[in-house]
Amino acid sequence: MASAGYEDVVIAAPVSVPYVRYSIRAAHWFVARALRDMLDIAHLPKETLDGVCVSSFTLAPDSAIGLMQHLDLCPRWLDYIPLGGASGPIALRRAARAVQCGDADVVACVAADTNHVDSFRLTLSNFSMFARDAVYPYGAGGPNASFALLTAHYMRQFGATREDFGKLCVAQRANALKYPSRIFSKPLTLAEYMDSRPIADPLHLYDCVMPCAGAEGFLVMREARARDLGLPFVRILATQERHNAFAQDPIQIRAGWAMDRERFFADAGVTHDQVDFMQTYDDYPVISVMQFEDLGFCAKGEGPQFVRQHSFTTDGSFPVNTNGGQLSTGQAGAAGGFLGLVESVRQLTGQAGGTTVAGARIGLACGFGMINFDRGLSTSAVLLARAD
Repeated sequence: MASAGYEDVVIAAPVSVPYVRYSIRAAHWFVARALRDMLDIAHLPKETLDGVCVSSFTLAPDSAIGLMQHLDLCPRWLDYIPLGGASGPIALRRAARAVQCGDADVVACVAADTNHVDSFRLTLSNFSMFARDAVYPYGAGGPNASFALLTAHYMRQFGATREDFGKLCVAQRANALKYPSRIFSKPLTLAEYMDSRPIADPLHLYDCVMPCAGAEGFLVMREARARDLGLPFVRILATQERHNAFAQDPIQIRAGWAMDRERFFADAGVTHDQVDFMQTYDDYPVISVMQFEDLGFCAKGEGPQFVRQHSFTTDGSFPVNTNGGQLSTGQAGAAGGFLGLVESVRQLTGQAGGTTVAGARIGLACGFGMINFDRGLSTSAVLLARAD
C-alpha cells in the first residue's frame, strides 16, 4: 500500500548557523540563532510560528518544552526527536503531516548542539543504557571503536579497500572547499588520507568525523503560504524511516533503507537514474557506501565498485555530499542529521552558491543514527524535487 502523498506541503528557508570547533554558548543559543534566521528570511514575526520540531543532544537539563519557555515561544504543536543522525528527514515527515492535518501552519524544524571541551565525551558516555553498561566498561566507548568494527567487517565481506573510502573523503573535501561554513579548509589528497595517523584499525584520521558546534534548520508550510511570502521552496516526493532493522544480523552490513527502498522510490514516482545528487549520512565513509547499496544504486557488496566508477564531486558523476558532508564540514551533534537535507533544499532552490550541481531537479538526503556498538538503530531518507 502506497503512503499518502505530501500534496501541497513544501520546505523553505534553509539555514545553517556557522560551525565552530568549540563554543562557550549553550545549545539554546544555536537553536535561537537558527530560528531567528529562518523567521528573518520569511519576514515572519515569531508569533506566527505555531509548530516547532527540535533535535539536540545538549539541551539538558531542558527539554523541548523548557526550550519554548526559554525562547518565549507558544506553539500549538511541538515535537522532540532524540534520534541523532536520523533526525532530519524524520523531523520533516512529521512536521509535514502536522501541516497537512492542520495541526500547525508554519513549523520550524531545527537541530543544534554545542561543543564544549568535554561535552562530546560526556554525551557519549551517557548515550544509552547499552553504551553505559555494556560498552564503556570494556573500553570500547565512542563511535570510533564501533565504526572500526563495522568498517573492518565490511572490508572483509566485500573487498573494500582504504583507497575506496579515501576516494569519497577526498571528493567531499573538494566539495567542502566551495562551501563557506566548513571546519576543514585545506585540500585533501589521497596520499594524505592514506598516510594519516591511525585512530582505531582500520580507521585513520580522515575517516572520522570532527565534533563541533552549530545548527541547521528549515520551515515547513503549505505551498500557498510560501508563495505569499515570496519564498523559494522544494516539494517532498517521499520519505522513509525505520528503526532496529535487521536485528538478526551479527554485525551490521545493511540498514533500514533496504527494507523500504522499493516503496520509497515508488511513492516518489522517480527512478534511480533521475536522482541528480545524494547527501549521505557520512560520519564515517563505510556508512556512505552502505547507503549506495541499501538505497539501490548498486547491489549489496558492489559498493566498492560503485565508488571506483564515480567521481562524487559537484561537477562530476553522481555528486555526493555537495557541501563536504560531515567529514569535511563537521558534525554539530544532532545537526549532522539535518546537514544534507538543508543542503538539498539549497541545491533545489538555487541557493547553493559555489556547491551548485548544475541542472539538479531531484535530490536524495539520508539520515543514520543512534549507534550501539555493532549497528546504528535508526535510518531515514527523503526524496525532494525542484518546484518549477
